[in-house]
Amino acid sequence: MKTINLLAILLLIGTLSASAQKSEIDLSKSQVLWTGKKIGGSHNGKIQIQSGTFELKNGEIVSGNVVIDMNSITNDDLKDAGYNKQLVDHLKSDDFFGVNNHPTATFKITRAGKFNSDKALVTGLLTIKGKTEKVSFVVNRKDNVYSTQLKVDRSKFGVRYGSKSFFNNLGDKVIDDMFTLDIKLVLK
Repeated sequence: MKTINLLAILLLIGTLSASAQKSEIDLSKSQVLWTGKKIGGSHNGKIQIQSGTFELKNGEIVSGNVVIDMNSITNDDLKDAGYNKQLVDHLKSDDFFGVNNHPTATFKITRAGKFNSDKALVTGLLTIKGKTEKVSFVVNRKDNVYSTQLKVDRSKFGVRYGSKSFFNNLGDKVIDDMFTLDIKLVLK
C-alpha cells in the first residue's frame, strides 16, 4: 500500500512539473519604446504595460496576453514642454489612437514556435483602436527576458492622420504608416 501511495505522489509531481506554468510580466522592469517616422524626422517615446502574463511549458511559450496603457504614451525627443505636450495630446486624440474610447491596446498569443538559438516565431492578435490584426514576429529569449522589435502598420488599425494610404495630397506632411515598437518583457 505504501508503494502505491508513493507511486501516486511521484506521478502527481511529474504531471505538475510537465504542465504549463503561468508567469506574470514584471511591470517595473519591462518596457515598450515606440518610434514613428515622418519626412525629415522622427519622434520616439514610451508606453507603459498595464498587465500581462506568459504561459510556459518546458521553457516554450504556450500562450500569453499583454495589455498596454495607451494613456501612458510619452514623447522623449521633444525637449520643449509645450511642443511635447502638443504631440502627446495629438497622439492620444482620435486623429491617432483615440485613447478616450480605446484606453488600452492588447496582444494575445495564438501560436508560438519552439525556441532555436533562443529565438522563436510568435503569432498573435494585436488590437489597437478597437481593430484586430494578426501579426507574427521573432522573439529573443535570455533567461526570463523576452524581447522583440515589432513593426506595425498603423493604417490597418484606422490610424489615418497624415497617412498616404488614406490621403494623396499630403506632400511633405506624410507620416510613415509603419511605426516601431521595441519591446522588452521581463517575467517575475
